[in-house]
Amino acid sequence: MRIIKRLALVTAAAGLAAVVAPGAASATPGTGVSAVTIFDHVLGDTQYVLREITIAPGGSTGWHYHPGPVQGVVAKGVLTHHESDCSVDGVYRPGQVITEDSGSGYVHLGRNLTGAPLVLEVLYRNPVGHPLAVSTPNPGCSFE
Repeated sequence: MRIIKRLALVTAAAGLAAVVAPGAASATPGTGVSAVTIFDHVLGDTQYVLREITIAPGGSTGWHYHPGPVQGVVAKGVLTHHESDCSVDGVYRPGQVITEDSGSGYVHLGRNLTGAPLVLEVLYRNPVGHPLAVSTPNPGCSFE
């Protein structure tokens, strides 16, 4: 039942409906990041992956970009999101939706600057055969 609620929340937030099946996926971890794959299903040339991502207090995703678009919902905690120019482009709290564009032109970083764990429900719509995230060097920010 819990998985169905998560799926409904993310698909509603993303405006998507897809047939899903259990599976596994890989991602580039950051500092204090853990992830559980809830489903991984290929439909046509798109891989749909739903993950629950937890970022520990003080942790971050590391600088990266995604080959496909990503939508997420903050389930618990506060996400601070940075663009590659080091600016904060959003602070997201429980129930808020975040959408990330795809491609190497959208390098970004997610951080947990609080003292409590951050939990995200994230849906990747990824081109088949590509990683979910591609690590990049720090673009010159004084953090990370």
